Parts: sequence; C-alpha cells; structure tokens
Amino acid sequence: MSLTGKEVADMHQQYIMQSWNKAGGEAVPVKEAKGIYFWDYDGKKYADMSSLLVCSNLGHSLPEITTAIQKQAELMCFMSPAYASEPKSLLAKMLVEAAGEETFKRVFFTNGGAESNENAIKMARIVTGRTKIFSCYRSYHGATLAASNASGDWRRFAAEIGGANGFVKFMNPQMYRDGYTYGVDDEKVTKKALAELDLQLRYEGTQNVAAVLMESVVGANGVILPPKGYMEGIRKLCDQYGILMICDEVMAGFFRTGKWFGWQNFDFKPDMITFAKGVTCGYVQLGGVIVNKRVASYFEENVLPCGLTYSGHTLACAAGVAAMNYYKDHEIEKHVSDMHTIVAPFMHEMVKKHACIGEARCIGLFGALEVVKNKETREPMQEYGVPGPWMTWIFAELKKRGFATFGRENFIEICPPLIITRQELGEYLPILDEVLTMVDEKIASGEIQ
Repeated sequence: MSLTGKEVADMHQQYIMQSWNKAGGEAVPVKEAKGIYFWDYDGKKYADMSSLLVCSNLGHSLPEITTAIQKQAELMCFMSPAYASEPKSLLAKMLVEAAGEETFKRVFFTNGGAESNENAIKMARIVTGRTKIFSCYRSYHGATLAASNASGDWRRFAAEIGGANGFVKFMNPQMYRDGYTYGVDDEKVTKKALAELDLQLRYEGTQNVAAVLMESVVGANGVILPPKGYMEGIRKLCDQYGILMICDEVMAGFFRTGKWFGWQNFDFKPDMITFAKGVTCGYVQLGGVIVNKRVASYFEENVLPCGLTYSGHTLACAAGVAAMNYYKDHEIEKHVSDMHTIVAPFMHEMVKKHACIGEARCIGLFGALEVVKNKETREPMQEYGVPGPWMTWIFAELKKRGFATFGRENFIEICPPLIITRQELGEYLPILDEVLTMVDEKIASGEIQ
C-alpha cells in the first residue's frame, strides 16, 4: 500500500464510524509503531504513555510476538473451536497456571473483553440458576448487550434502549471523590460500603443474585484502587449468599498491576476471571474466561451453551503463548516493580507541586492523576457527565509534545508499556509536569474557574 498520510486521514474521516464519538472527526494517521513509540506519516514520534487502550503491555512490533504470528500463519491461521490446536491447548494451560491450579481449572476463549464478560455472565446465571448481576457504577465491562448493561458509565445507555433485565448497580468507593483519604480512612469506607451493599443485596433478594461482577482495579473510570479490605469483604458477602464473584481483569491483568492478575494484590480469590488486552498485547484479538473448579465441574456434566466461531483463534493463541513466555522469560514482574519506584513517586510529587492535581493513584504501571480546579474543595476539572473544554485542551497539549495518553472526566491515565525504561520515563514524564504547570497558570490567572 502506498497511501499518503492525508489520504489515510481523509478516508478515515469519510468512511469510518468512530468509537464513542461523532463520525467525521479528525484522526492522526499512524504509519508505524515500535517499542513504546508510534509515528505519524510526517515522521512525528509519540510516546505511547497509555499502552494505547491499556492493552499494548509489551509495546509495539515485539519480534518474539510477530515472529510467533508469522510462524503460525505458515502452518495454519485458524481452526474450528471443535478441534484441538497446540497454541490453544498450551495457552489455556499457561493461563490456568498463572491464575493458580489449586483453584482454577478451565478456560473459555473469546475475541475480546466484552465477549469475556458477556459469557461469564451467561455462565454465572446457568450455574446458579439465578438471574441478577450486580456491578458497579464506576465501571466499564464492554460494549455488547450484557457487558454494556453491566457497565456503570455513560457508555451503557445505548444498550439500555429496549433493555436487558437483571442488572443492578451499586456505588463502589472512590475515596478521593467521596471526601476521604486513601490509606487513612480505608476501614471506615470499607465498613460503610459493605454494609450498604449487603442491604442492597437483601432488598434485591439474595436468592436472585447470580454474580457480582467487578474490575479488581477500576481502569477506564480512573484507576480507582479499592480501600483496604473491600474486595475481601465482597468475597465474604458472595460466599454468605451463594453468589459467584467475577473479576474483570481485562485492563488490570498481565502484570499491569505488578501481578499476573490484579486480584492477586489482595487476599481473596474470584470464581471467574475475565481477560483480554494484555494476553496478546493487542497483536491479535483474544479474550476469555478462566473458571474455578466449581464452575468447570458444572460444565463437565452439562452442556456449555456458549460458542463463538473464532473461540480460541489459532493465530491469536500463538500470539498469546509468545506474550506469556515473554512476561516470564524477561521477568516483567520485576521490571514493573522497578519502574513503579520511578512512576509512583513522580505522580505523588505532582500532587505536591501542582495546584491542579488533587490525588495520584498508582499500582504497578497502572496510574491516574485526578485533575481539579480547586485543591481545597476537590472540585474536579470536569464533573462526570458535564462537558467541559479543559481536559480536551490538556490531552491536546500533551500530544503536541509527543506524550500520547487518554482519560475522561477529570483524570489523566499514566499506563505506559510494561517494557518502558528508566531513560524513557526520564525523557517523557517531564512533559506531563510541563503541561500541568501550564494548567496551574490558567487557574492562577482565573482563566480556569
């Protein structure tokens, strides 16, 4: 292909329906990507400081993954789910081992995160014989019907037209936004939140609730860390009422938080784990559900009424095996721990230095800065569901300087590829500091009110 950047951008503008946006907007035409970087057609280099959509955990064009894809393509690209293939069988074994063979047993493969949650919901309803699914308002689980209805943010609204029954929302804690301090008020917040959820479960009829679906660490809604004891308390409520607990690890999985899975940072085990993104780092689409022995045994005795043409896609599983091997062989767990000691202190320094930063949240290389208009009142730069110009301006200024990331409402995500180096962090984190200084100046001058 030999299109120019302008031709690519123009055709995108003319023919593409843009996710979560109006069609016809401008888009940067990207020509190539390698390591933590991508380049447009004019040769401008961008550092991918959000791993695109928190999926490019091992960066771009990693030879170990691209070579595995090429080799598999020469053998066969795809085989029906009813047949066994080496990549699929091996990847399933590796995933169960990463989750813990003492608890988990089988994997159902999907094409991405939304389908993973969709099928986990189906399984929970079938295994329990119950219908209701509890999930959080501060959450996102995907864009298919059930996954959208389980999501809490505004992206669920279109799926609610005509509706899907049995979805119940509860408000999960966001300690800073709720007026508390993380690491100080955890016990108080956890006690109150669990009591409220317990009461809500009973009002909905605990005998009707199939599952509680939660992100182990909330991702797209601001990297919200649960207060101490909260996730363990959810697990106890589920056990008390015979409810299955599903952990959505689509963003938090594959060492994003420093562990294979985000829930492994806490003292509990879910019944099902949904995954995608980091399993192949986006090189080929893949997702799935890892189930514990209870759920697995049910579907050893009963037919699983879930199916996808591309379940366990051969090429995708080959990419997944290569990624899993790279995580282990290159000690990504240790590297994330080392890079966390750079990123987390930098983020907390931004809180001390800048009038516009109210809180820093970071676990592993999964981070977000809370942007505020007023530090004393904690007034957000942009309220949830209320349009405003300043966050768009911040992201545009960052991108001008080659710092590519995303966020919504009033937070900036800092989730670079897990392979990022000290030198690369040293080059690009100061850009964020520079733009935040510009925001401070606009607050001081009264331009931002």
